[in-house]
Amino acid sequence: MINTVEFFGEKTERVLAFGAHPDDLDFGAAGTIAAFTAAGIEVQYCIMTDGDAGGFDDRDPQETALLRHAEQEQAALKVGVKTVHFLGERDGYLEPSHDVIRKVVRLIREVKPSIVMAMHPERNWDRIQRSHPDHLACGEAVTRAIYPAVENPFAYPELLREEGLEAYKVPWLWLYGAPRERENGFVDITDYFGQKMDALRAHFTQHPDVAAMERFVHQQCSANGQRAQFAERRLAEAFHLVAVNADDTIAGF
Repeated sequence: MINTVEFFGEKTERVLAFGAHPDDLDFGAAGTIAAFTAAGIEVQYCIMTDGDAGGFDDRDPQETALLRHAEQEQAALKVGVKTVHFLGERDGYLEPSHDVIRKVVRLIREVKPSIVMAMHPERNWDRIQRSHPDHLACGEAVTRAIYPAVENPFAYPELLREEGLEAYKVPWLWLYGAPRERENGFVDITDYFGQKMDALRAHFTQHPDVAAMERFVHQQCSANGQRAQFAERRLAEAFHLVAVNADDTIAGF
């Protein structure tokens, strides 16, 4: 199991966190993100779809998209995130196409994060709701972008030629919503759980039963803390941590 404490040190300067829909990051990683920002680390969000197919009210999809943008921006502020990028893809239609991957490559080269966060590209059969097709597409698009495209100067050469965005090697990929057998890193979020819940409550269009949502999230974080063998009653978020460019990484292998 990877010790996540090291990621809160001087080497981690920026984090770029991707979600398929508004609220995905808040369910999967907002406690950890609050810990990052509390440590002085800059975090930026990228939401890949507008969330226009989400919610429980009979509302025009364009109005829903505007509301969900606003909800996500408010939720981000709750955990110390000031910059939210929206790729504008249609909810329910996200694919790891070259157009989407190019947008991801562009943003990663612009931000140059030490850690990229994304949804896991593998389906979770224990709870299939974690594996919405958009979630899988988010993870696949980001993973394909990170290797090899972001670090390959010959991938999407127009980004270098027209925008001056040079190749960049991402050190770490943190995937959330992973199948349990893939999870190899846990972050104690007990001190930041309140911020995580405040962020989730900001997505008011998505929670017809707020109390049920809160119980579910607490149960999940409590179970993660137990699996991580943290002290009693500690709460945690779980990740599949992938070293993309570690000290011993050999390019091309």
